[in-house]
Amino acid sequence: MSESCMRLHFLSLILLCCIFRYIQISLSITFKVDSSSYVACGPHQTQALTEFMNEFDSSHCNLSDPFNGVWCDNSTGAVTKLRLSDCLSGTLKPNSSLFRLHHLRYLFLSGNNFTSSTLPFEFGNLNRLEILNLCYNGFVGQVPSSFNNLSLLSYLELSQNELTSSFPLIRNLTKLSVLSLLNNHFSGTLNPNSCSLFELHHLSYLDLGSNNFSSSLPSEFGNLSRLEVLSLSANDFFGKVPPTISNLTSLTELYLQNNQLTGSFPLVQNLTMLVVLNLGGNHFSGTIPSSLTTMPFLSYLDLRVNDLTGSIEFPNSSTPSRLEYLYLGNNHFEEKIIEPISKLIKVTHLDLSFLNTSYPVDFSLFSSLKSLLHLDLSGNSISPASLGSKSDIPTDLEILLLRRCGIKEFPNILKNLEKLKNIDISGNIIKGKVPEWLWKLPRLNTVFLSNNSFNGFEGPVDVLVNSSVKTLFLEQNYFERAIPLLPLFITDFSALDNRFTGSIPLSVCNYRSLMLLRLPYNKLTGPIPQCLSNLTFVNLRKNNLEGSIPDAFYKSSSLRSLDVGYNRLTGKLPRSLQNCSSLEFLVVDHNRIKDKFPFWLKSLPNLKVLVLSSNRFHGSISPPPGQGLLGFPELRIFEISDNKFTGSLPPTYFVNWKATYEGGSLYMVHIKDTSGRLYYTYTEAIDLQYKGLSMEQGKVLNSYATIDFSGNRIEGQIPESIGLLKALIALNFSNNAFTGHIPLSLANLSNLESLDLSSNQLSGTIPNGLGSLSFLEYINVSHNQLKGEIPQGTQIIGQPKSSFEGNAGLCGLPLKENCFVTNALPTQPPKQEDEDQVEVLNWKAVVIGYGPGLLLGLVIAHVMASYKVEWLIKTIGPNKRRNH
Repeated sequence: MSESCMRLHFLSLILLCCIFRYIQISLSITFKVDSSSYVACGPHQTQALTEFMNEFDSSHCNLSDPFNGVWCDNSTGAVTKLRLSDCLSGTLKPNSSLFRLHHLRYLFLSGNNFTSSTLPFEFGNLNRLEILNLCYNGFVGQVPSSFNNLSLLSYLELSQNELTSSFPLIRNLTKLSVLSLLNNHFSGTLNPNSCSLFELHHLSYLDLGSNNFSSSLPSEFGNLSRLEVLSLSANDFFGKVPPTISNLTSLTELYLQNNQLTGSFPLVQNLTMLVVLNLGGNHFSGTIPSSLTTMPFLSYLDLRVNDLTGSIEFPNSSTPSRLEYLYLGNNHFEEKIIEPISKLIKVTHLDLSFLNTSYPVDFSLFSSLKSLLHLDLSGNSISPASLGSKSDIPTDLEILLLRRCGIKEFPNILKNLEKLKNIDISGNIIKGKVPEWLWKLPRLNTVFLSNNSFNGFEGPVDVLVNSSVKTLFLEQNYFERAIPLLPLFITDFSALDNRFTGSIPLSVCNYRSLMLLRLPYNKLTGPIPQCLSNLTFVNLRKNNLEGSIPDAFYKSSSLRSLDVGYNRLTGKLPRSLQNCSSLEFLVVDHNRIKDKFPFWLKSLPNLKVLVLSSNRFHGSISPPPGQGLLGFPELRIFEISDNKFTGSLPPTYFVNWKATYEGGSLYMVHIKDTSGRLYYTYTEAIDLQYKGLSMEQGKVLNSYATIDFSGNRIEGQIPESIGLLKALIALNFSNNAFTGHIPLSLANLSNLESLDLSSNQLSGTIPNGLGSLSFLEYINVSHNQLKGEIPQGTQIIGQPKSSFEGNAGLCGLPLKENCFVTNALPTQPPKQEDEDQVEVLNWKAVVIGYGPGLLLGLVIAHVMASYKVEWLIKTIGPNKRRNH
């Protein structure tokens, strides 16, 4: 075969492959038009769809899934409906092929990973949209004004993103029936004169919950007469609920909880269609209207955490109350409130916690509530007699909460509750051993026994093994000897602050469901088991553990938190920790670990807390040449004090610490509540040098950010890039060898409360900007080489003299040295010295700027003198020659 024929044959094969590939793509994008027919989308639509899918990692998209896919018009082949949920990952760009699908009427893109993407302005080009769902995508920034073009929209779902700014401009969306902005960062007021919300008269569902709106509730809410669901929860709304709320007669659900609302009980009696009313977490006062309990459809009523008083009256009525969920805890009701509740025979969930009544509660009052499943009596005094095994209590109870009730003996009433799943008797004064019969309750799942005086368990050593319990909290008791054998299916075990001794049993490695293991503040000895990689949260702080941290963390590890501080651990930090890609919290302080700085941890994308203090770490803390910036973009707490770190910090050292640029969420401990639901509570305890004191922060604020380099041998200048970390609360560079001036950029740290630069070799003056930091409560610059007047800001004037001592050139309050007397004569010479420095600097600039130019000129002159002019002309070019 000739060469030309071979080429032709090869091109034909390529063409056939392309045609075959096109057929494959076309067939793969054949989607439902309705439930009974299928049609191929038009070629241009097919191309746009294919390009759109290729813009993302769409490997998890299953287009044959009945919940996902593309629907095309049967006659035109145009895409009219697109649903791709929970399967795309990447950035949604303004030039995305999505915006070429101009015939879209229904667009569902919820639950994708569009993190850090802004909402493209081009959404406004899809002006045929009727339904748009973009929830759970991680979108940031503002809602573009182009959304106002989507005048046909009836459904707009933007909840669970990171969107900001004020209420979006959507005035033209007059057909909008459903609008959800839940759980974003919208802020500002709902001023009727500027907010387009009150022009959307067709709204039937409105959810603005969990944002940062702050204003009184406008009376114009009463004009949205078609509303059936209204949620304004978890914002900062204040003042009274306007009486016009009673105009919303179609309302079935009203959520106003967790705001700052005040005044008497809102006028909701006209809202006869209400099924759900949640007013909890406000400052409502006065009494509950008697008509509330007889509303014909009301089944859920939450009034927790208010200032309500009086009692609840239940008028005689032929129609019994429909209430099933009643939450009245944390109010100031009269003592008679509990007895009338016995008439609510349909109640399944009842919260009467912390009612501030003085008489003891008797369980017999609830004997008529045969449907009761959940009962919370925490914070009330319980009649001792009613805790006996013969007491009458609804036997279908599944959850019983008796926290801080002053109970002295273990409640035998629990024996009768064979359907009990969750029990919480923490915060009482029960002594002795936990009875053996408790672990035989067949459905028991969650047990909280914390904050009592228990010292052991009745029965054999394996008394817990066959229990159905999955969550067991024994915190702050007097349990001693060895840690017991745990239930086989345990998931969460916490025994903080007890007297357990011996080693951590190897049996913890056999509990395949175990996620949380918290054993701090005990007297445990011996090595750490090899199976920590199987767990998610591990806290072994303040024991007497020895040996090294096991180097056994495999790649699929789910470990998120590891705290082994205050033990006797030696060796190196295990390199296999870099396999723990979910790790957020790593604390190894106050041990004997001898190692270099773990730069290899920069591979952990979620690391927020790193505490290496008081060990034997050594060497430079600056990345080796060629490794770029220090890579901890999520780090918010960085403690390396009292080691032997050396070297200097380059100017860009803090540039990549982006999580500390502004407030953000910190690591939170993941446990279960008494209902068995997973949630985040406080951060783990860590020791911090804060405001001149060493203290343990047991419940660090969510926005907390701190850096502590103290007690090392770090030299050179403090980088100006420190001023980028605006979320810092505490900064400690003390007891090092830093030189140069105090960075002017420190004045940018507007949230700073504690600043310690003492015992270095810093020179120059104290920046005036530090005097304007309104939250700065503690500053210490003592024992340096500073000079000049101490800034006279309000926060600095109140500091003790010791914070500025050891600087021979400093003057002004709070020191006794008067700047005008002591420093009057030398004032002019330092100025001359500064001018000389400026002059030297200017001459340096001249040399740097003109030196290379002079050298280049000499080279050219030598070339011209030594070679022919024609060569130079050829080199420069003929066009240059013609210009002369």
